[in-house]
Amino acid sequence: MRRICLTLPTNRACAATLVAVHEEAAHAAAHFDVEVHLLVLDSSDDRARAEHARTVSELAPSPGVVVHHLDEARQRDFLRRVIEGAGVAKPDLMLDLMLPAGVSYGACTNRAFLIASALGCESVHRRDSDSSYQMLDGEPVFPIHHELLSLGKRAVDALPGVTRTRLDPADVYKPVSMVGSSFVGELSVDIGEIRDLDPEIYYEVVGLWAEAGTPPEERRELVDDSFVGAGTDPFTHDESTLGTPDIWRVDMCNIALDREVYERVPLPPATSTIGSDYFLLHVVRDATLPGVVHNRNIVNYYTPERRTGPGFTAYQLRWTKFLLSMLYLYPVYTEMERVRGALLDERHHLRADAIGALVAHSTGEDRAENIRRLDVLDRCYRQLGGKYAEFADHLMPLRDRLLDEAQADTEDFALLIEAWGPLVAAAKSLSPLQGGDDA
Repeated sequence: MRRICLTLPTNRACAATLVAVHEEAAHAAAHFDVEVHLLVLDSSDDRARAEHARTVSELAPSPGVVVHHLDEARQRDFLRRVIEGAGVAKPDLMLDLMLPAGVSYGACTNRAFLIASALGCESVHRRDSDSSYQMLDGEPVFPIHHELLSLGKRAVDALPGVTRTRLDPADVYKPVSMVGSSFVGELSVDIGEIRDLDPEIYYEVVGLWAEAGTPPEERRELVDDSFVGAGTDPFTHDESTLGTPDIWRVDMCNIALDREVYERVPLPPATSTIGSDYFLLHVVRDATLPGVVHNRNIVNYYTPERRTGPGFTAYQLRWTKFLLSMLYLYPVYTEMERVRGALLDERHHLRADAIGALVAHSTGEDRAENIRRLDVLDRCYRQLGGKYAEFADHLMPLRDRLLDEAQADTEDFALLIEAWGPLVAAAKSLSPLQGGDDA
């Protein structure tokens, strides 16, 4: 029986989602030969965390499911032991990269990766607190069913579990390293209001995440395809495709990764940066590792705090930092796509050193493009007026700091890639859980 980790990172109240994900864990244990470790990484406030603890204590015991509810204190204790065991340089910085004070989509998932390694899990399956499952005939549609049909198998052995294949014959003996799907419902990034206010400004603002020099028609196509997921059509039947994964059809609230991926390369630990957790999708695709994309799309919804007051400001800052991060990520993506299979060794393992070198090299990019991005964002938001103009005022004195942070975030990512191997090895030698809310 293999162990898997189904993880739910959260910084908000989400008791109902926790119960639903526990049901998915029970489904997996009942239908597959797996022991499911449901890992709740809780960075929410005291009230929400207490509610989550009560929810965990009230979950009905389910055969083959072990629940771990870790607050930040317990996560920090585990990370300190891992960092000490790894003997990495700059241990205080490494702890900050793994458990920063601010929101980090990449760091919370990196913590799940290390804890999964400590638990002896062979895969990580991630869900988000602001999402739910589709229903069919009164029953929830769980993505983990497709994930466990294929993940970790040789591609040739995964063929019976999919409905179609676009597999390159050269890849048939490589392992299926990622299984994922998308979402239905609202845009994955909360910028739909901009589109409602002014569609042309929406195209200009969203187009800022395109690579510099992208032709206008391609930029417009990119905008049309960005953050929309699978639209709004409800689930009616299963479909799945094995081959080079279409990463535009995969969202991080609906993904599973094999340990041979996440134990070799982490995610960018950038704080307050939307999209910092999507790096490994590019790695899997460009390294020519097979994946499965299915249609058990999760339902995405918005929590209200991100649309008014401080929540709006914080969310728009994360969006801004996402745009600035592209200056450093695009050169890495372009080069990974160019070298493709050279990112793997002869055993089909990712060459983390090669990927880390690409990240480190990108830190020298000219900032002129990011200055332009900030200029366009300022102009467009002032045209929108209201709270968007107020955000432009808020952003103006932060410009130099944000430019520095985008470069520093990339430098930190290169350091983390270099340290990742020793961190994973140290995690495997430790018990991640000492006391607390485990059920």
